[in-house]
Order: sequence, then structure tokens, then C-alpha cells
Amino acid sequence: MAKKSVKVTALSSPVHVRAALESLQLKLNGELAAANTVKRKETVFTNALRFAIECELLPTLPTTKVDWEAPEADDEVDFRFVAGPRLSRRITTATGDQGDRGRHLLAFFGCLYYAAARPAEITALTRADCNLPETGWGELLLSKSAPRIGSAWTNTGESFDSRGLKRRAHNATHSVPIPPALVRMLLDHIAEFGVAEDGRLFRAARGGHLLSKEYGEIWKAARLAVLSRPRPLRHSRPNRTHCATRASPSG
Repeated sequence: MAKKSVKVTALSSPVHVRAALESLQLKLNGELAAANTVKRKETVFTNALRFAIECELLPTLPTTKVDWEAPEADDEVDFRFVAGPRLSRRITTATGDQGDRGRHLLAFFGCLYYAAARPAEITALTRADCNLPETGWGELLLSKSAPRIGSAWTNTGESFDSRGLKRRAHNATHSVPIPPALVRMLLDHIAEFGVAEDGRLFRAARGGHLLSKEYGEIWKAARLAVLSRPRPLRHSRPNRTHCATRASPSG
């Protein structure tokens, strides 16, 4: 590491900065990385440089001396590969057809489709976050995300971190109207499986936090049973704006 590295102070030179920026565009095997990957690594690199300035190891941000820009990231969804409502409902239902190992996650996948939520958001979802009337539309109040990042990287020593919603203020909440179909799925889930001691709706088959490995395996099995090719579920759902304009949670 010492032989291959340069001192932080050497980054005052545009030559070293350009070499670092250009290396961000490559994978370990030398191939070009995806634009989103380059953009993410550039952000990390810039933050490290800002910390070096704070520590008085660098006088100014050296990247301003180099004429370099990260490639434009394309966040558009290719709808040629997005399942329609009928197919999305089929694969969501298929997750509950995987025997004892999948039935407890049927409503989990329902939340990804009908509420357009991220897995880490639904992993943290509690009963108190849900307005589930017996009839009509309901509401989810998303306020937390619980991604699994490893115990070495959390302040608590747990493998799961408690965070705010992605790209929102730390204490922000987001109200999501949910259609009667998802309301019924959640009510049936609670009636059959109950909730965890801390109120979480979804747990692993043997208890404890729900791992991405577990719901990933269920999704793979359901996908192979229904689809001829992999398709994203979260982009297939009726979007939040569309749901909100059709009906409100109270009516």
C-alpha cells in the first residue's frame, strides 16, 4: 500500500488528481465502469479531499485545477423491460407460493409494487406506520430505512443501520397512499404472522431482521416461475403520484 500510494499533500498537483479521477472510470479488471458508479466514486473522492482540507493537509480543493467531468448518468427506466400490472401481480403473488419460506414475504413484495417503496424502507416498517382500514384505501408513513451494511460499519455494533429516507432530510417522513389490495395483504399478514417485539411487520423466516439474501432468493424463485427474463418490480407498480390522484387514504 505504501509503495503504491502517494502522500495526501501530493494531490496539490493536477497530475496526481487527473490520474486519480481517470482511475475512477475503470473497474479492477480495467474495463470501463458504469456512469452511475463513476459518479458515486467521484463523490467519495471529493469528500475525502474536503476532509483533507479540513485537516489542513491541502490548501484548496485540487479538483478545481483539472478540466475533468464525470460521465452523465442515465437514470431513465427502459420500459421495454418493465412488467405491466397483470404480470407484476402474477410475480408478486408467486412470491407467496414458495411454501413456508415465502408466504411470510407476500405482503413485503406487495409493498414494493403497490407502495413503490425500497426494500430497506419496508424492512423498517412498523404497525404504527400503517393506516389499514377494513375497507378502502390505506396509508403508509415511511420515515426510516434499515439497510444491512455490516456490524463493523455501524455505531451500535448491529449489522443493520437505522437511517432516514434516501435523498431526504434525516427526520423527514413520506406519506404513501396504498390501494385496498395492499391494505388487505397487510391485514392478512398481521393476522397470520403478527409483528416483531419492536413492531416491525416483516422478519426473517426464523425471526430476526429480514436479510436481503432471504428475500432475494424468494424473488429469484418467483421470477423463474413466472418470467422469461428478469424484470424490475419497483418500476412496474402504479406510481405514487398516480395513486394519490385516484384516491386519498381516507376515501
